[in-house]
Amino acid sequence: MVYVVTGANRGIGLKFVEQLAARGEVVYATARKPAEAEALTALAAKHDGKVHVVALDVSDPESVAAFVAALDGVTVDVLVNNAGIYPQSGGIGTLDLEAMRRGFEVNTIAPLRLTEVLLPSLRGSSVKKVMFLSSQMGSIADNGSGGSYAYRMSKTALNMGVRSMSRDLAGDGFITFVVHPGWVQTDMGGPNAKITTEQSVAGMLAVLDSADAQTSGEFMNWNGSKLEW
Repeated sequence: MVYVVTGANRGIGLKFVEQLAARGEVVYATARKPAEAEALTALAAKHDGKVHVVALDVSDPESVAAFVAALDGVTVDVLVNNAGIYPQSGGIGTLDLEAMRRGFEVNTIAPLRLTEVLLPSLRGSSVKKVMFLSSQMGSIADNGSGGSYAYRMSKTALNMGVRSMSRDLAGDGFITFVVHPGWVQTDMGGPNAKITTEQSVAGMLAVLDSADAQTSGEFMNWNGSKLEW
């Protein structure tokens, strides 16, 4: 099958590419600056013909258009919207509104826009799966500590957008859902995180592989359980 994985230059995205390539999938792996994505380009060289490194800044409309043009004629089976940021937006009384806007642009608007423009490529597939990486910090029910306004709000908004998308595209056979990757040992998650990228991605791929119409529109955990909105 053919996969597109965004934000594949490091961390969770890179591990997605590694695990998918190891099982023989074709992966279009995106990075904002491929020339600086040494680990990704090394992985592509190891899996010659299977991993294609493509430039993409998900928040830049011109970059998105160029990426779609580069995929012209390619049928995409699965899109993994992984790219995201953790904006430092301050707290009540010190909110950085520009950081909040940036958070929404990258975490909420960008993955929805990319999915929309890739719909023609996805429609040619019999699989039609789109997985969005969200966060349990976007759960309103789970928020017992406050703070992290930009990140929490951007992921909550993403969750709602994907829920709507799942309803709008259900008649066309699409399966779209959000997934929490867990607290992962990455640059964002920090060294005290509970699980490795290997564990997180293996779990999410299992969720993705088994996803069906009942999964579409749900808020899934990396281990296969469902989360509260």
